[in-house]
Amino acid sequence: MGLSLAGALVLIGAALADSPAPEPVVASPGSAAFPRDVNVILRDYQFNPTPLYLVAGETVRLNIFNGGLVEHELVLGDAAVQEAWLEADARATPPAPFATAPPASVAPGTGGVRVLLPSGGSASVVYDVPAQPGLQLFCHLPGHTEQGMVGRVVLLSR
Repeated sequence: MGLSLAGALVLIGAALADSPAPEPVVASPGSAAFPRDVNVILRDYQFNPTPLYLVAGETVRLNIFNGGLVEHELVLGDAAVQEAWLEADARATPPAPFATAPPASVAPGTGGVRVLLPSGGSASVVYDVPAQPGLQLFCHLPGHTEQGMVGRVVLLSR
């Protein structure tokens, strides 16, 4: 009897692993007066949670913690924002080992949000979620995207 129960549990677990996670219910989208707290943990080399569920047009307070062993960044924005930070991080990468990198920056008005954190660092930032789809989540530090540090963003409607 114990073996058949164990077999049944394995089959149930396999079936659940292939099914998509249910979409969360956001009790109350954030507003400018009362931003909704959204916690994001940066790990070596992943975002948690992923997908990140945001409501179109809401205001959120991103509480970001780098639980990884190395420096990470969170870049949240559309494809143009991602491209701008990808190029900025590439320009700021030192050409030689042990060289001091200049700080990465993009043109004012680029949009999106970028937070750079050392290992163990944390920050909170208020962000107005755009109404249009196309939000992306990346860490563009050299080699991090290639190692899988890409998050998914699901934009929910109000």
